[in-house]
Amino acid sequence: MVSITEVARHAGVAVSTVSYVLSGKRPISPPTRQRVLDSVISLGYRPPRGTRAGIVGLALRVDDGTHRPLLAEFMLSASVAARRHGRNVLLLTEEEEHGLLDAALLDGLILMDIEVMDPRLDTVRRLPVPTVLLGLPRDPAGLACVDLDFRAAGRLCVDHLADLGHREVVLLGAPPAAYRRRAGFAERTVAGALEQAAARNVRLTHRPTEGDWDATAGTLTRVLQERPGATALIVQNEAATPHLAPLLRGYGRAIPEDLSVVVLGSDAVATAGTPPLTSVAVPAGEMTATAMDLLMTERGPDPGPVLLTPRLTARGSTAPPAPGRVD
Repeated sequence: MVSITEVARHAGVAVSTVSYVLSGKRPISPPTRQRVLDSVISLGYRPPRGTRAGIVGLALRVDDGTHRPLLAEFMLSASVAARRHGRNVLLLTEEEEHGLLDAALLDGLILMDIEVMDPRLDTVRRLPVPTVLLGLPRDPAGLACVDLDFRAAGRLCVDHLADLGHREVVLLGAPPAAYRRRAGFAERTVAGALEQAAARNVRLTHRPTEGDWDATAGTLTRVLQERPGATALIVQNEAATPHLAPLLRGYGRAIPEDLSVVVLGSDAVATAGTPPLTSVAVPAGEMTATAMDLLMTERGPDPGPVLLTPRLTARGSTAPPAPGRVD
């Protein structure tokens, strides 16, 4: 087992400096702190349980400009799940890969908002602490992953609308930034929806959108002009969701008489307006509880992903298309 003395020797600092970095009891210059953390990871050093025991890191993104009430659900759910295991949660919001090095001092790490080719995973694989991803990268080898099966969620939305008789559907997706960085939840939802649309003879048009009023209005106006025969919307954008009903009323369209709506995201957002919206909920509580259980359990070298089955709750926003509106 690696000792603190070996870490100090490797980093070229005093043992007391390593101790201060681990405990946070004294400020250490950023370059020295970085050197110590690099040595901790390189040597696979695990701080003694009394150093910063009882803390799990929750690493999340905060800089992409999206408005996501669901993020608050994840943070609260993670805290509740951690307390069941006698742990507390520390939020890690540093975007650069080296920001994750703080997790080397903790009891474990939950990493959220995973990209298909996430550059943070090389750092995560080197951390000497257990880690669970809330998301699914293309190559999850050696990593524990928990996520909603977003591909199945996209298929489920299309199936629900196709069963009602809809044949022309618009998918209002996440902000463009989510697709540029290849966010897994966004890519997999679109892939599943397109697959099922082809299988069910549904014409599906996908458009990313920003979530503010003007952007939502612009995207919605353009796509409905482009697809005047559309009778249903699938929406995977929490910030845009509250704008839909008032915008459509302004266009002289009612939900669900003229346009059915299904949303993916927080049930709190889906049920906040009138009418309450049919939705596939992202189960933040179940996901974080499962991730925390995995984090605290001994597991094999390649645990494989855990994908939760999506469930659709039908509410007042979906109905068969009006007569004469189906091709």
